[in-house]
Amino acid sequence: MDTHNLQAFLAVADHASFSLAAEQLHLTQPAVSKRIATLESHLGCRLFDRIGRTIRLTEGGLALLPRAQQILQSVRDTQQAIHNLSGSVSGKLRLATSHHIGLHHLPIILRRFTEDFPEVELELGFMDSEQAYEAIHRGDAELAVVTMAPSQPNYIDDLPLWQDPLSVVVSPQHPLAHRANINVEELAKLPAILPDLNTYTGQLIQKLFAQKQLKLNLSMATNYLETIKMMVSIGLGWSILPDTMVDQQLRSIQVEALQASRTLGCIYHRGRTLSNAANTFLQACKSAGSIETNAKA
Repeated sequence: MDTHNLQAFLAVADHASFSLAAEQLHLTQPAVSKRIATLESHLGCRLFDRIGRTIRLTEGGLALLPRAQQILQSVRDTQQAIHNLSGSVSGKLRLATSHHIGLHHLPIILRRFTEDFPEVELELGFMDSEQAYEAIHRGDAELAVVTMAPSQPNYIDDLPLWQDPLSVVVSPQHPLAHRANINVEELAKLPAILPDLNTYTGQLIQKLFAQKQLKLNLSMATNYLETIKMMVSIGLGWSILPDTMVDQQLRSIQVEALQASRTLGCIYHRGRTLSNAANTFLQACKSAGSIETNAKA
C-alpha cells in the first residue's frame, strides 16, 4: 500500500477538504483526488462521501483511519530508528506548547538548545495543552511541553518539570484588594474571569469550589491567560492565575482554605521512537526543571 496515498487520505480526512489537503501536501487538487481514487480502487470501496460541499468518511474510511495512522507512524519510526544510528543531533523536531509556557518557561531552554544544536530544525506550534495531547496522539508533534492532564492517557509517557503555583488575583482597585480574612464562600459569589472550564486548569479550579459545594459566578471564560490578566487588571472580576503572571497590574490575595498548583511537563507518545533531537531536548528540559523525576528520557 503506497504511503503517499495514505498521506493524502489522512490529509483529506483531517481537513474534510481536498483543496486544503492539497495545500498541506503541496500538491494540486487533481493529484490528491487521483491518490484517493487509486487507494479506493486498491481497497475496493469508497473512502469519502461527497455531498454538496461536505466531505465525510464512509464506513470503510472510518475503518481505514486508525490503520493508516499506524502504518505511517511505523514507517516514520523505522526511518527515525535508522537515522538515530548515526548519533547525530539533527533533523526536524516538531514541538507543541502553550503560549503561557512558551513565554514564561521555555525561552532559556530553547535558546540554549538552538545554540548547542544548530543542525536541529525546530518547528514550534502554539496551542492549548488539550490540543497538544491530540497532536502527540496523531503524531503531528514529537514532544509537547504542557499543563499536564489530571490523569495521563495510556499512550503517554511524561516528564514532570515544574510545579506552577496559582494565586487568586484582583485589580489593585478591587474591593478585595486590601482585605484580609477573605473566605472562599464570599469569593464564589463575586464575578470570576477564568480559563475555560473544559481546560485542565479550568477543571482544577472548578474542582476546588465543587469540593466545598460552591458554584462559581463565572462572568467570562477564555483559554488565553494574558487576556484574563488584562480583564482582571481593569477590574472586571477576580481570577486564579500562575504566580509568574502577577505584577504591578494585579494584586494577589489570600483566601482561606484555597490553595492551588498545577504541574507543567513534557509529554510524548510511548509507542513512538524518539529522534536524537527529541531525546536531547528532553535531557535539556530535565536539567532545567525543578521537579525530581525518574521519568524515561
